[in-house]
Amino acid sequence: MNHAVVAAMTEAGETADSLAAQIGVDPKTAAKWASHGRIPQTRHRARVAAILGREVAELWPDVLKRREPAWFRPWADIEREAVSLRWFELAWIPGLLQTEAYARATLAGEKLTAEEVDQLVAARIQRQAVLHRANPPMLIAVIDELVLRRTADGERELMREQCTHLAACAELPTVSVHVVPAAVGMYSGLGGPFILAEQDNGAAVAHVDGQAQAQILEGAAEIATLIRRWERIRGEALSRSQSLNMLREAARSWT
Repeated sequence: MNHAVVAAMTEAGETADSLAAQIGVDPKTAAKWASHGRIPQTRHRARVAAILGREVAELWPDVLKRREPAWFRPWADIEREAVSLRWFELAWIPGLLQTEAYARATLAGEKLTAEEVDQLVAARIQRQAVLHRANPPMLIAVIDELVLRRTADGERELMREQCTHLAACAELPTVSVHVVPAAVGMYSGLGGPFILAEQDNGAAVAHVDGQAQAQILEGAAEIATLIRRWERIRGEALSRSQSLNMLREAARSWT
């Protein structure tokens, strides 16, 4: 429980329902802001604090300790509040399912200091706590088989550890991992990776990655396009049990 938020709401005479009405969110979302570790999305944070007559740092001090890049924080907030995540990756293991060593390998060659790499890796690993909280989102991840067959500079142990970890994650009750086998050939996923986050009010928001920058999409037409693409990609993937067998086989192949 975030006692600072609870106290501020009491003093201001606000409830989850009244806050939700003023901010324009679902009451369930507003109620979560009084839970430990649950922070409003960037676009809502300052307004909530103003309504409660407090500074953001007083209510959510963890905001000052966040390690992810500032440009990524709006999506991190959405990810943390989502009730479900549908994630397609063409070239990498999804960030929420990466090991620390694999996360470091994805940053190799970037123009970053050792300290910056440490911060980015720590932020990525920290985000994974969402899968182990009391009420985690449903994560459905679809990856291309070649993700499992590609290593970093011949580091077989790194990939063995990563595939083993991925298989363990795939056994979590709220995580489902599916693999599009290499034999499929050309399919819709070749257009690139994306994530669809469903919020508790039923709205969907998308994250589309790119070489230069990522985008957050909320337009109805864009979301509809990605949902159709997701269904086509998912239709090419193996079942959950078949995919789990492939993950385990991939782990053995790297020994």
